[in-house]
Amino acid sequence: MARARGPRHKLHRMGSSPFWVDNVVRGINLVLVIFALVVEAVAFVHCLTQRSDAFPAIGTLPKGGWLALLGVAFLFTLLLGSSFILIMMVGVAAAAVYLLDVRPGLRDVTDGHGPW
Repeated sequence: MARARGPRHKLHRMGSSPFWVDNVVRGINLVLVIFALVVEAVAFVHCLTQRSDAFPAIGTLPKGGWLALLGVAFLFTLLLGSSFILIMMVGVAAAAVYLLDVRPGLRDVTDGHGPW
């Protein structure tokens, strides 16, 4: 049986994307990785500059635990980049919890006096 030479089905054309799509996806991934690295670095540096006795006062992980968590998250994001998006998102989530929950608590305990 001979193959029909007529127009192909619409779904066949949808399988290929224009040449510029890959460049756009790479650009978006690069912006996301840079954003993640900045957020994780800010959280790590802030944690590094805080007093270690303030962490138990607000009922959270000790300073060493936060430093390890944020440092490993930063390292994984730096080394793996956008190849493992899930790991990057977990690191950003840890940094966001620190910046949005722990940082205000530390500021309240230290009476707002501190480097940040």
